[in-house]
Amino acid sequence: MANIKSAMKRAKTNETRRIRNKIVKTNLKTSVKKFDFEVSEGNVEAAQEAYRLTSKKIDMAVTKGILHKNTAARKKSTLARIINGMTA
Repeated sequence: MANIKSAMKRAKTNETRRIRNKIVKTNLKTSVKKFDFEVSEGNVEAAQEAYRLTSKKIDMAVTKGILHKNTAARKKSTLARIINGMTA
């Protein structure tokens, strides 16, 4: 453990951020799994709603600095391709 006061503060801050990042990532993964489930069931309306929510969570992860913007764009593009394949 750190002995210097600023290092102790930094350790506490890092732990807080780690927990926050873990929560956001876990919620994002759960949202993607719900989307995949709705797609596998073939329910177009529910899949579109799940896509909308998942896309929103991806964007929120970018604003919080958890995902890179190009990573988020790639994930959203992949999901959009799946949903467009269902409706076509």
